[in-house]
Amino acid sequence: MSTPTPLASFLGGFGLALPVHSLLVLNGSVFGISGFVHRAVRGNKEGLIATAGLIIGGIIIGTIEGRGPETSISPLPSLLLSGFLVGLGTKLSNGCTSGHMLAGLSRFSKRSIAATATFFCTAVAATKLHHSPTLIPANPPDYNMNTADKTLLIAQTVPLIASVLLYAYVRLRLHAADLYTSSNSGQHKSSSVFRLVALLSTAVDFALALRLSNLTDPKKVTAFLLLPFHPAFDPSLAFLAIGAIPIGAALYHFFRGPEKPVLGGPWAIPKSGNVDTKLLLGSVLFGIGWGASGLCPGPVVINLGRALATGSQLTSWLSWSLSFIAGGLCVN
Repeated sequence: MSTPTPLASFLGGFGLALPVHSLLVLNGSVFGISGFVHRAVRGNKEGLIATAGLIIGGIIIGTIEGRGPETSISPLPSLLLSGFLVGLGTKLSNGCTSGHMLAGLSRFSKRSIAATATFFCTAVAATKLHHSPTLIPANPPDYNMNTADKTLLIAQTVPLIASVLLYAYVRLRLHAADLYTSSNSGQHKSSSVFRLVALLSTAVDFALALRLSNLTDPKKVTAFLLLPFHPAFDPSLAFLAIGAIPIGAALYHFFRGPEKPVLGGPWAIPKSGNVDTKLLLGSVLFGIGWGASGLCPGPVVINLGRALATGSQLTSWLSWSLSFIAGGLCVN
């Protein structure tokens, strides 16, 4: 049984848009969690730091909330299959709910619109086949915020302020001669240490906001994917999207600046690309895995961090993560 949390989910969604935009401005990068993890497995430093930041965010959440209620997750065989399909699908489609749905839809990316529509429709079908008969009607909506929610909301200001201070420091202290030397390619001299700090702060911020939205609980995702015609429907994910995507779109289209990362390096935000078979096939596989378990990379990595802090359900989160990695490694 799921309980809709409109206010917390909306505020969490709003909070997600801020680190997504911060990373874009500071590093010129898409906040894509599946990409972080896939690159981390292959030893990429920025991928490792971003993944570590999400885990640290989960540890902070575990410290704030303690063990909390047990998260409803699928049996181990379903968990392993889900992780593998999500890993394979996100590698093929080059994105998941963070990179395609949050960041991509905010940019009005044609590829992200196609990917999101595909994995969402597939996930709805998979959920109805796998979960529909087993779920009981949802509870009445809870419009309140408990003490842990309020603490998480306040805690988000710390990494957010860190990102703002990093931006201000670079702009004021290192200025044009150091980080804004233009080349023929339009890139700036890169400051790798600052870029890693930006990845860490935005990842922690994202983790706290996602937990505030309550969408780290796969039960709420599954209940949303049943759609409003089912008595177990929980609209919390819709409130997250309402909080995240409009503000994300406004920030991208009006406040992204000259498309030169403040901390140097290339501007790695994809331009419009073709919707191809690889993108659609990957999105279908991701949607099946997502719908079967209600899990995607962000919530799992954050819950893994929380489990490290509390010792609760560590085996389940680790098993899904390893199967996700295995799925990604199947794609060259």
